[in-house]
Amino acid sequence: MADQALTPRSAFMDWHPPATLDLAVSARETLTMASFAAIRGKEEALREAIRAGYGAELPYHAARVAGVGITFVWAGPNQWLAVAERENGRDLEAELKEQLAGIASVVDQSDGRVVVRISGPRARDVLAKGVPIDLHPRAFKPGDVAITHASHIGIILWQTDDAPTYEAALFRSYADSFAHWLFESAAEYASTR
Repeated sequence: MADQALTPRSAFMDWHPPATLDLAVSARETLTMASFAAIRGKEEALREAIRAGYGAELPYHAARVAGVGITFVWAGPNQWLAVAERENGRDLEAELKEQLAGIASVVDQSDGRVVVRISGPRARDVLAKGVPIDLHPRAFKPGDVAITHASHIGIILWQTDDAPTYEAALFRSYADSFAHWLFESAAEYASTR
């Protein structure tokens, strides 16, 4: 059998966001992602390596921080998800394994997870239909992170700005189910023009 090249495919097979003036939904399919966790006793060495390599202070609690060309999302005690654009073939798994050798375990998430961006004046209203956390600006602000669910789908949710803009990371196999829930939740805000 001849060698066949693998062709990347979108995780979103049935992607039809509603047309609305108050909500923007996009699949962020140009990302590289890796999760990493400190090896026992190496927590401070890990924090120093991230500080030196990316200019970021890893959060101790549910928060998102930006570094130079990268974002770190808290994913549990001494665990984080690193997210960056996949420019010029960038591979966060390989990059972090080199940067964190001997102080952290690193696992590629680029093909296992997807990220969806939800933004605009109605973003909070749409998410509130299935996300069981308080998204009011007093309770959930830019930089905040929650490990939660949307409807029945496990997600890591973070807010990036006051627009508000949210991003949700979820397992790739749930992408269509998440999209279906999200678009059904947004239907009442669809434009009739």
